[in-house]
Amino acid sequence: MSAIPAHLLPANEPERLQSIRAYDVLPTLSEPLFDEFVALTAQVFSLPISLIAVVEEDEVHYPANHGMPGNDQQPRVEALCSTAIQQARTVVYHDLLLEDSARLTPEAVRAAQDNKLRFYAGAPLRLPDQRLLGTLCIIDRQPRTFSADEQQVLDHLAAVVGQFIAVRHTCLARAAVGAAQWEQLRTILQEELRELTALVRYLFTRYGIQIPVPADLLAQVKRRLFDLQHLLEEA
Repeated sequence: MSAIPAHLLPANEPERLQSIRAYDVLPTLSEPLFDEFVALTAQVFSLPISLIAVVEEDEVHYPANHGMPGNDQQPRVEALCSTAIQQARTVVYHDLLLEDSARLTPEAVRAAQDNKLRFYAGAPLRLPDQRLLGTLCIIDRQPRTFSADEQQVLDHLAAVVGQFIAVRHTCLARAAVGAAQWEQLRTILQEELRELTALVRYLFTRYGIQIPVPADLLAQVKRRLFDLQHLLEEA
């Protein structure tokens, strides 16, 4: 039985957990490709921490981690990511010290304080069956504003992660050629991520780091994300 309070669980919790196992989520997200993705995500928002969280029955696993070394998992009741699963939407906490405790468990509040976390935004990650596996999140150790344009880009990045998972699953289901196809595609995706990372680095070098990130800079990132999604759709 889950240790998290029942009122914080989504209505489809048993089916959601079945989907996480059916799509082989944890081994998938342990691939280095996803470490590059969270590093890119942190850079897009000029933040020190970005994680991919897989919300299991009692534990939350962080198979892709930028900025919180050693933070591989924690009890679900302590994880900020759990609220995005329960609410089935992106959640944003601009300053966790000022957050209404009714939105979080006491354990999550204490864990955030112990880790000196102040800002959190997490976008749900969806499997092909639209069930939620966890979140793509960004974190800061100081309060931060977060614009609607920034949230839209975070949602877009989360959608791309979901597509990565779906395409990998489809490739590896093809017994004869699937593994080789995925290896080839993964190489292409890594190169695309590196080019996008170089673009973000160039934009911030030219225009400077601004909080929130200006909409015109984010628009250039979104255009590249659309190109990446088109590549995945053709796979």
